[in-house]
Amino acid sequence: MSSNEISDKNLPHEQGSAHGTAVAENPFADPGLPPHKPRIQDVDEQAAKRSERTVALLFTVSMLATIGFIASFVIFPVDEIVYVWPIGHVSATNLSLGLTLGVALFCIGAGAVHWARTLMSDEEFADDRHAIEAAPEVKAKVMTDFADGARESAIGRRPLIRNTMLGALAMVPLSGVVLLRELGPLPEKKLFHTSWKKGLQLINMNTNEPLRPEDVVVGSLTFAKPEGLEEDDEDFNNKIAKDALMIVRIQPQDIKDRRELEWSHEGIVAFSKICTHVGCPISLYEQQTHHVLCPCHQSTFDLSDGARVIFGPAGHPLPQLRIGVNGEGNLEALGDFAEPVGPAFWERG
Repeated sequence: MSSNEISDKNLPHEQGSAHGTAVAENPFADPGLPPHKPRIQDVDEQAAKRSERTVALLFTVSMLATIGFIASFVIFPVDEIVYVWPIGHVSATNLSLGLTLGVALFCIGAGAVHWARTLMSDEEFADDRHAIEAAPEVKAKVMTDFADGARESAIGRRPLIRNTMLGALAMVPLSGVVLLRELGPLPEKKLFHTSWKKGLQLINMNTNEPLRPEDVVVGSLTFAKPEGLEEDDEDFNNKIAKDALMIVRIQPQDIKDRRELEWSHEGIVAFSKICTHVGCPISLYEQQTHHVLCPCHQSTFDLSDGARVIFGPAGHPLPQLRIGVNGEGNLEALGDFAEPVGPAFWERG
């Protein structure tokens, strides 16, 4: 016995026959939806106004919570610990940020739900299935339904809800913008400059003594740092990552690049040790060809031709430091690098 036959047994004969006939002709004619009952907001404008104010209040609380999030991020130090019962000792920053952002997002959701349940249309309609490709009249119907839904949502007639909702949605993303501060201070011009400046002596990384021209012989590779930079400095690692030099001596007649020759001293040239691909330290030197090789990804630079790239993924030559000799006979810098040191970045162009 089919389910239709079972349901029809409980109906009067005439009614059951009519029901069965209707279902057989169109199984979607009676989906079993209960009669629509209007809500109090549908018949009482005062009740609708109360719901409107409730929704607006939730959106306003969301905006205030977003302001609280930003204020908490600025006010509370990262390392401040507070006691909160019954949680215990927690970070004041984490607690305040979590609470304020949670309230901001919750109030947007709660406001939208309350708006939909009390003010938007809640009448249900049954519609037939249709082909995946909509006919022109169906597309027109969809646009009409959309316009009807926008009208029934009362967003045009209730500017208080609309304006507070837009304010809440516009302010919540500010929380993410403020979090960008956690990435650290803006670099400003720090990516363009190093510690090198005119008059700083070149200090041998191995002996920690000033380099003299006679200390650099043909075929050798010497590493240097700027005068005054010590390993026990708090910011040593960050500075040496940009300041590290490699010093080689090349016969002047073998130097192909005119500027390289002008910036050298008796064939002694100073180039950044930091590869322009991903910043690995370069340490392999082939004296016959004057090539240096980065051990990470095999980028190869020709130190006799402006340290241009002759192989590998590096996109730019190694920056050269202009050097000379001071009154004490020691090698010194005559300025900073002319180009940014290390991996290429968009400002380089």
